[in-house]
Formats: sequence, C-alpha cells, structure tokens
Amino acid sequence: MPRETSIIQRAISRDGGIRVLFCDSTAIVRKSCEIHHTSKTMTAVLGRALTAASLMASLLKDRDNTLTLQIRGDGPAGSVVCVGDYKGNVRGYAEHPETELPPNAAGKLDVGGAVGRGSLYVVKDLGMNDPYVGVSPIVSGEIAEDVTEYFASSEQTPTVCALGVRVDRENMCFAAGGYLVQLMPGYDEEDIEKLENNIGNAGSVSKQIADGMDGEQIIAAVFGDIPYDMFDEFDIGYVCPCQRDKYLRALVSLNETDMNELLESGEPVETRCQFCGKTYVFTVDELRAAREEAKKDKESAQEEDAEEGGDHAEM
Repeated sequence: MPRETSIIQRAISRDGGIRVLFCDSTAIVRKSCEIHHTSKTMTAVLGRALTAASLMASLLKDRDNTLTLQIRGDGPAGSVVCVGDYKGNVRGYAEHPETELPPNAAGKLDVGGAVGRGSLYVVKDLGMNDPYVGVSPIVSGEIAEDVTEYFASSEQTPTVCALGVRVDRENMCFAAGGYLVQLMPGYDEEDIEKLENNIGNAGSVSKQIADGMDGEQIIAAVFGDIPYDMFDEFDIGYVCPCQRDKYLRALVSLNETDMNELLESGEPVETRCQFCGKTYVFTVDELRAAREEAKKDKESAQEEDAEEGGDHAEM
C-alpha cells in the first residue's frame, strides 16, 4: 500500500562530503492527479516536477523562503510550474494536463516527448528585494537529467537527480519519489565511482518504492559501504496557501478600464486557483466596496506622506 503521507529523509556521509535527500512523494502526486485530472503521461510529468521542486525547496534556509521550478519546453505539455517551501511542501500545475502520448521506445511513459526542449528556470524568493533566478537548458525533458544540469551549470554543485512515477491502468499513481545526491566541498574522489556503481545497480527509484523499499533502505543502497548518518526526516504534503482575500486584492488592483468593465457587467466575478482548483466568487457590490476602501487607504497614505514631508521641510 502507498504511504498515506509523503516524506523527505536526509543523510550525510561521515566525512561531510556527500549528502543524499530522498523523497517518497506518492501521496503528493496522487493528490495532484485528483486536482488536475492528469493523463497518464502528465501524471508522470507533473509528478516528477513536484518531487524535484520539493527536494530542491527543502534546501532553503528560512521559513519564508520559497522556490519555484518552471519547465518551459516546446512539447505538448506546455509550461509546468511547481512551488515549494523550505519544509518541502509543494504545489504545481501543467499548462496542458490532458496531454497523452504513446509509450516511448523503451515502452515507458514519454515524459521527454511531452516536455520537449527549452529552458528550466529556478526562482528562489529569499526575502530580498530581488529573487535569485537560475536558468539552464532542458537537455532531455525527462526532468531528472535537466535538474542535474541545472545544479551543474547554475549552482556549480555536482549532483545526481533521480525521479520516478508509476501509474496503474486506472491512471492512479501507486509509487512516486526521487532523490538528490550532492558532492560537498572536501568529498573523497574515491567515493565518486562507488556512488556511480551503487546508483546504477539500484535501478529505478519508482520501482524501489513500488517494491516496498523505504527511504532508509534506498539511501543505504545509494551509499553502499560509504559510512553515513541519517540527518533528519519530515512529512510533506501538497499544500496551497491561496486565500480569498488575496484574489480580492488582485481584482481591486486592476486598472480603471478593466475594473469598470467588470462593474458595468453586473455579473459576479469567479476566480480559480491554478494550483489547487479552488474557486472564489465576488459580487459586484463586494468589488465596488473593496475598490472604494482601497482608494481611501491610498489617499490616507498620501496625506501622511505629505505631512511628513512638510514637517521635514520646516526643520
């Protein structure tokens, strides 16, 4: 049976030169299937992207930090966007969740064909004025290889990324997850070949999960005879922080022309969150009242600024 919750587990080699982050994202991917009604191929595409974003976001330092993973390929999937927080919670959507393709030459879901070629963007909001933006080319569209390329070209961190999603005949995800293996300053050169052999012999991470292996067993298989310690573990989920007030503020901030058009129509305005599918409906009276309140707040702020400027001029 799949885990009822998703989890991240992290480990580090005794010499501090290698860290491994593992994620069983089965529950998250199942939730995304329910929300977005993805095809089998797109379950794999979005599931891999969500897993990668969760792992990458869990490396953030502070509570308010977020990471956005954008995959902009020229394939039929369109853009894929996932957002994670420092706890590893994640949400995401694909532009064309209904896209379905025949199996690829290896008989597997054609993730690479759905994504195509283009660019992978990583945007980190670290609470500063401007976010960090990293860009790297999509090298295969399989996502794991593309994340590996991102770490090498944009963060100069030697990394191996493994991602996998398994879907049954009823289009339900029954195994999903992945891991990052990263070399840290001071790593032992002799360990590189060991890691490559261990990872090669381990096989698909989604098969490992489907076969009942847990995170500690998969991490142990990656390290092999390299001494290491488990660092920590924590539950993660598909979490969307959207709120009705946020959508109301967004509508109120529309320019005069667009707002007047909405008000003159006399019809309620319905908005929908791309990440979780929730809808929020606003009446014309509610929009008009919120617009007036926003104008008053702006005028009040301008008056205060003017008074402060006058006081300063008299000094």
